[in-house]
Amino acid sequence: MNEDNGFSASSVFLAFILGGVVGAGISLLLAPQSGKETREKIKGLAEEIKGKTTDYAGQVKDKVTSTVEQGREFIEEKKSIISSAIEAGKEAYEKKKEGYSK
Repeated sequence: MNEDNGFSASSVFLAFILGGVVGAGISLLLAPQSGKETREKIKGLAEEIKGKTTDYAGQVKDKVTSTVEQGREFIEEKKSIISSAIEAGKEAYEKKKEGYSK
């Protein structure tokens, strides 16, 4: 399983993205270029971040869906085992009960 070191993968990823955005924004604002060029670069950066965020959200959704499906399968398997055990217990009880009544 995963080790619990206090940080989830999503929080590390979001911190990385946020740091990149802040750093890129500061460098764009301090760079010696025209306002139009700066706006175009900021727009391009925003589109890139949006694309990466959408991809990451899709990956997270896929992992969550997969985990939920595995959980459902696990529960169904255990439910089947428990049902079988209950039926076996009922049958043993009935056999034992018949043995006492004879």
